[in-house]
Amino acid sequence: MLCRAALSPLVRSPGWCFVLPPHAIAAISRLYLPCYSQRLRSESVRCWSNIPFITVPLSRAHGKSFAHRSELKHAKRIVVKLGSAVVTRGDECGLALGRLASIVEQVSMLQNQGREMMIVTSGAVAFGKQRLRHEILLSQSVRQALHSGQSQLKDMAIPVLEARACAAAGQSGLMALYEAMFTQYSICAAQVISVKDNDSLAARLAVEMKTDLLIVLSDVEGLFDSPPGSDDAKLIDIFYPGDQQSVTFGTKSRVGMGGMEAKVKAALWALQGGTSVVIANGTHPKISGHVITDIVEGKKVGTFFSEVKPAGPTVEQQAEMARAGGRTLAALQPEQRAEIIYRLADLLTDQREEILLANKKDLEEAENKGRLALPLLKRLSLSTSKLNSLAIGLRQIAASSQDSVGRVIRRTRIAKDLDLEQVTVPIGVLLVIFESRPDCLPQVSALAIASGNGLLLKGGKEAAHSNQILHHLTQEALSIHGVRDAVQLVNTREEVEDLCRLDKLIDLIIPRGSSQLVRNIQKAAKGIPVMGHSEGICHVYVDTDASVEKVTRITRDSKCEYPAACNALETLLIHRDLLRTPLFDQIIDMLRVEQVKIHAGPKFASYLTFSPSEVKSLRTEYGDLECCIEVVDSVQEAVEHIHKYGSSHTDVIITENEKTAEFFLQHVDSACVFWNASTRFSDGYRFGLGAEVGISTSRIHARGPVGIEGLLTTKWLLRGNNHVVSDFSEHGTMKYLHESLPLPQRNAN
Repeated sequence: MLCRAALSPLVRSPGWCFVLPPHAIAAISRLYLPCYSQRLRSESVRCWSNIPFITVPLSRAHGKSFAHRSELKHAKRIVVKLGSAVVTRGDECGLALGRLASIVEQVSMLQNQGREMMIVTSGAVAFGKQRLRHEILLSQSVRQALHSGQSQLKDMAIPVLEARACAAAGQSGLMALYEAMFTQYSICAAQVISVKDNDSLAARLAVEMKTDLLIVLSDVEGLFDSPPGSDDAKLIDIFYPGDQQSVTFGTKSRVGMGGMEAKVKAALWALQGGTSVVIANGTHPKISGHVITDIVEGKKVGTFFSEVKPAGPTVEQQAEMARAGGRTLAALQPEQRAEIIYRLADLLTDQREEILLANKKDLEEAENKGRLALPLLKRLSLSTSKLNSLAIGLRQIAASSQDSVGRVIRRTRIAKDLDLEQVTVPIGVLLVIFESRPDCLPQVSALAIASGNGLLLKGGKEAAHSNQILHHLTQEALSIHGVRDAVQLVNTREEVEDLCRLDKLIDLIIPRGSSQLVRNIQKAAKGIPVMGHSEGICHVYVDTDASVEKVTRITRDSKCEYPAACNALETLLIHRDLLRTPLFDQIIDMLRVEQVKIHAGPKFASYLTFSPSEVKSLRTEYGDLECCIEVVDSVQEAVEHIHKYGSSHTDVIITENEKTAEFFLQHVDSACVFWNASTRFSDGYRFGLGAEVGISTSRIHARGPVGIEGLLTTKWLLRGNNHVVSDFSEHGTMKYLHESLPLPQRNAN
């Protein structure tokens, strides 16, 4: 038992962790809250359903609970409640030591960060049951063991063990185990003991200790709208007071006293007292190793209790709306989908003033906060010419989309009266995440509409006003055929990493932004395919047979026309024979005039007495008026350099030698390979696709600028007449034909 004098420093010092085993309420009240001691002796018990819960005054003065998950990272004082199913093994005999070790490690890490951690833990009964069973088996006489026979030794009758006896036997061992584990992280643990169930204990402790967060870990993911494990059960991400009717409680845990209903009652009581609550699974092997730290970081784990109800739908609901809207969109006639896109193109020009006014607000806020570099401000900016170009691109998409969905790409006669077709269909629900580029929204929306896909859009907050009006215009265009919900703009405070976990709702993620954003999404989206490129390390190789005029024009355009673009030149490869020639001097002079900072590759630096700063890495994407110059001995070496240091995005050769050019075009393994043309042509609009959802450097499905075709997959349609496989067996009556059939003529318009 902890003395009263030592209790107060324990909960404030980052070197101490406060561990509360079962039954701690009365002791806390007697030691830490003496003003309630007399009250508790005659305390009445309030009951919700059949679950007792002691009523105490709500005396918090530190404010309300957190309204959003993202705010949980600010929690300083945290209670972690470990249910019996979390602490014990599946056989209910002994502790789950590996799981406990992980929990201790997470709690210790948070404690050493300066947070104040408290644990309400079960486990004494299970630990004591294990100890008592061993004692009983060992106390069996040798004669009893011999009479039972070796094969029956494991089945010896063990008397039913009373829970209180098990708790008494296991309590000291449980606390010794915690103390030993926390000692490994230089943290002292202390205990307080009392006599109530752990759910009400955790809630009361959280309120009375004025904690910011209560984490309740059990053997289920959280609250569900139907019994967990049923086919239609959906995890409730955020639970609000008054939503009890939307929850169906399943059976109680295999161990423990309360069950989920008790946890909800305790959580709502703690929430009323100003403490945020998350109920999550502490037993799942894939997430239990970081469940506590994930919750504190604000990730979407378990069910978060909040008193603030959002005005709009959740992102899960938006994804479901996009799915339903996308299916309706795919079922429209091609002319109807094209009509929607034409209408959106008209709105971009008709509502030009409103769009530019909203964009001006974004630019002013970004400049005032100073959070965007000049290249990103350029991306954020919209203009009349940009809107006109957008409208032209959208009309191109509408014109080319007439036979995109449902197009037959293969026909085969399997047997008589048994014909097979392969047809194009939408992928499903797309999630496009983009930064600082509001013009991306109508482009991607038009491509999704043309391909019949549902769409979730997550734009950067720096373009919030622009994105809002552009999305409104998109929905206005969709409304002419009743498919307004097909395109959704995510405005909630969802982290990108949380969106990437919605593998049951999203079919493809397309990132549009910095290489760091793309890498983060590729890392986070473990269950959803990601189409895009992490870097745009584009090369221009200047061959010995290059034209002076073409070299300077193409190099200037590739590097200087828009240096922040992913298709901008980053490394200029020059044939060794061109060093110290007029052509080389003209290249350097042009770059200096354009104020391009030059970095020297290792081989280039070795040729110069006084060289520019040597490049730190040949795999650098500068995204600014900077580039690397490196020397190669041949076109073959240029190809090898590109394969070693490039990102398979866009690479160019400048030469008048057709044979050399064809070697380069055939051997460079990149999404886009050009001869005597700027890298900046690597773009959906310039390719005649109308627009692009992004540029893909992957080798699966779509590659390069991705337009309508890249947003389609296929399905197989088989039309028969009472056909069964057994008819085609060795002794059957039918034979396979597998004849190719002509494809229907595509719409010339």
